[in-house]
Amino acid sequence: MHSLLFLCARRLVSHRPGARRALDLLPAELYPVLFHAAILDGRTLALRDLVTTWPFPVLSIQRLLGHRHLFLEEKPNKLCIQAVILAVVAHLRRALEEAFGGPSDRRCRLRVVDMTGLNDDDTDRGPEGMSLWSSTVALAKACLEVSKHQTECLKRGSKRRKGPSGASRPPPSIAVDVHADLFVNATSFGVLRDALQTGTAGPLRLKCRDFHAEELSVAGTVALLESLEPAGVRRVDLRFNNLGLTGLCAVLPHLTRFTHLLSLKLPYSNVDVRRHTPGMDAGLRHLAAQLGTLPCLKELNLGSSRLSGKLRQLLGDLQAPLESLELAFCSLLPGDLAFLSQSLHAPALRKLDLSGHDFSHNLLQPLRSLLEKTSPSLLHLDLMECRLTDARLEDLLPALCRCSHLRSLGLFGNPLTTLALKTLLRQTVVLPDLRLVVYPYPVDCYNQEPPRSPSALLLEDAVDEERFTTVSAELCRMLVSSGRADVVWTPSICRHGAIDYLAS
Repeated sequence: MHSLLFLCARRLVSHRPGARRALDLLPAELYPVLFHAAILDGRTLALRDLVTTWPFPVLSIQRLLGHRHLFLEEKPNKLCIQAVILAVVAHLRRALEEAFGGPSDRRCRLRVVDMTGLNDDDTDRGPEGMSLWSSTVALAKACLEVSKHQTECLKRGSKRRKGPSGASRPPPSIAVDVHADLFVNATSFGVLRDALQTGTAGPLRLKCRDFHAEELSVAGTVALLESLEPAGVRRVDLRFNNLGLTGLCAVLPHLTRFTHLLSLKLPYSNVDVRRHTPGMDAGLRHLAAQLGTLPCLKELNLGSSRLSGKLRQLLGDLQAPLESLELAFCSLLPGDLAFLSQSLHAPALRKLDLSGHDFSHNLLQPLRSLLEKTSPSLLHLDLMECRLTDARLEDLLPALCRCSHLRSLGLFGNPLTTLALKTLLRQTVVLPDLRLVVYPYPVDCYNQEPPRSPSALLLEDAVDEERFTTVSAELCRMLVSSGRADVVWTPSICRHGAIDYLAS
């Protein structure tokens, strides 16, 4: 239930002409609640007025909305994000005009805008949501527009600012730092590169927190990494870039600038140690050495790199234990899991993704040993598409249930029956922190005979909808009767998205 103050703020921002006039009379302390109300109701004109008269040095959108993890309905929609960006541009254009002789009648003190954590790449946001790619392009274009306007102001004001020696006096310092998460691919590479290079000395400066890049060349990736200001970068995510081992060895030295880097994601990098090539051993040693130069690294994703038998070599130089390790579809061997069980990482792991491995045979016992070592700390576990049958799951359950702090469990794509899912539910309801289980469509709910290939288990169209609805309802009843209605059991891997380990 909203407070009376918030209800009044909603009423005020709904009447834009009156609200605009009222801003000159309202105390600064009311701006945050007005901003929250304008975001919630999508009042874009009110947002522009608020930002262009913002009376504080910092505008942090997530903090103003009051949520560490924003609910879907309270995340700013596309028009609201665009309105904030346009308002920052308008403020800087006006400030530049004032600096070069124009009238000054604004009280805006804005110096920092924090837009991190506002954008999703999932498909559930719908048409009103703004993707991370779109917001990155909008911010880049805004940087270029303000820089161009600064150049025009310099030209117009150069004569008026001539000193006794004939040299132009520099204009007053005018700048707003925008902290944002950035996503770039081949399509948007040029505009972001220009914005980052121009913005270092421009009025609107991009400060990256999480950097995501897809489908870029080695040279393009390096150029952008070198253009980022290193101090605030906490995550670098390079995926689908087809870098290969040689490309990774060329890119990773440029990460040493980011002394506070917590997360490095390198999935789909086209590395396969099973196909031995000249220089591979030297490349692996170089890659391991570069990973060892990242002192703050807590999260590492090497998904879809075929690392059979090389895990010890790659992780051996790390200076501190990892808290999140994603090794999906890495073709690991029993020795890799055995190393991990005995490593400094095992007792520190909070997130572990071993999806895409065959745990129907000789990997099962090493997995059990690993889970026993990680059980005191593990929060998130993904074992999707791992060929876990009813019998193998039963063997794994004792170790799984020792993970007393487990919050989420992913088992989608495994050939399990309804009976096995019921057993899993009964065994895991005792885990007090468990909130999410992503389970597979039961093999007995398929239209014809149970699927034989793992890929067939992913086909929702092959499921008998009536039978599955009955099973789903029964699982819900079991949760309610066990007093665990707070746990979400779902076969959807998209709707709930990936948990941000750094925010957990």
